[in-house]
Amino acid sequence: MTDTILEPARQVPVIHETEVLVVGSGPGGLAAALAAARCGVSVTLLERFGCFGGNITVVGVEGFAWYRHEQTVEAGGIGREFEDRAKAMGAAVPESQSLSYELDSEGFKLVADRLVEEAGIHPMLHRQFVAPIIEGDAITGVIVESKSGREAIRARRVIDATGDADVAHRAGAPTLKTPVELMQAASVMFHLAGVDKAAFMAGVRDDPQTYKDWSSGEWEVETSGKEDDMYSPFLGKPFEHAIRDGLLPADLNTIGGTWGAVHDTGEMTYMNLIHLAGCDGTDPDSLTRFEIEGRRQAMLAIDALRAYTPGCTGARLRNFGMSIGIRDTRKIDAAYNMTEADVRHQGRFDDSIGIYPEFIDGYGVLILPTTGRYMQIPYRSLLPRGVANLLVAGRATGGDRIAHAATRNMACCAVTGQGAGVAAAVSLRDGVALDRVDMGRVQATLDAQGVRLH
Repeated sequence: MTDTILEPARQVPVIHETEVLVVGSGPGGLAAALAAARCGVSVTLLERFGCFGGNITVVGVEGFAWYRHEQTVEAGGIGREFEDRAKAMGAAVPESQSLSYELDSEGFKLVADRLVEEAGIHPMLHRQFVAPIIEGDAITGVIVESKSGREAIRARRVIDATGDADVAHRAGAPTLKTPVELMQAASVMFHLAGVDKAAFMAGVRDDPQTYKDWSSGEWEVETSGKEDDMYSPFLGKPFEHAIRDGLLPADLNTIGGTWGAVHDTGEMTYMNLIHLAGCDGTDPDSLTRFEIEGRRQAMLAIDALRAYTPGCTGARLRNFGMSIGIRDTRKIDAAYNMTEADVRHQGRFDDSIGIYPEFIDGYGVLILPTTGRYMQIPYRSLLPRGVANLLVAGRATGGDRIAHAATRNMACCAVTGQGAGVAAAVSLRDGVALDRVDMGRVQATLDAQGVRLH
């Protein structure tokens, strides 16, 4: 029997009340909070770190729309606003493989601050969600922990944007967790300084890489064929050479991937090279082990880049992301779980809250949206079973394995977030439950907020 401690009962002070509480401020949570606030309801945005932006700012994933090509059809809305505002505030540069702008992970902290302030959202950084407040079958707020101790926040609607369905899971909603051995790999992102841009780009021009080069080392990547000869900012050969020459151990054939942008200042950002299989993002011991291992592998990768990549002789670490990046843990068992057929074959739904291009990236599949194809995202995939007053946005929405490889992407998280925020606001204004919300009103409001629904 596991040893246990019995905590004494205690009274927890209610420090704040709000109409809509969004837990987690990544692309899904930030979009949800903005969408709800713009509908005129009171909104609080809860975040455990010291900045908003989640995967963008905390992990350092700067390629928000790296899938975009000439024929790509997108939802617009707040997801596109992230990119446009970052560009206007000098926090974005042209992305190397697409018709998009790469977000600066540090500059986007300021972009998110500005958006939150302009919308009148109540910000609550540095507080960790620890438990739901449940009355009957409904969630009515959350318990948090912080430097101030244990506190309660009451809310009429809660949006779980934790990425791991933490709120839904602890509230008793059924969730599905990918077996650890099948989870998409985690990544420790890092950024470099000291790169000779001219020499590096000359090397890229002399030996351009394509998406078919992703099928190397440990991976075989399934494409539709049209991606194979398209340019990709892929780095694989330096690490193959390093293994051949003994600079890297043979078991680190998982090092390899893409770079983001190279700056005249010598910075090379968004180094997505470290892939850590077996990391469980819901287990703090696993996260600890793989954070440390990821940093170790990143330094080995930099050694290989110095030795084998033009322009990188003087490269040095600039910084790591604040936290490891997790792609895959829990998802809710939603009122409707999206399917592989939905994301591969342009799924259409009467309760669409937005569209997303036919972009699949995960579980060994890469499909890029270059032909104008797209799917719709159903509102029902945000609705957990068994818990009232709760919606889920971001990568924990309902769906099967390949559906998740599409909907986990940051721009799609913004689509689900904006839909959740509007639905929460409409349900409050109409005085109806979230599973009885008037989809006509939700869709009309999303349309007014610049979202493409059909």
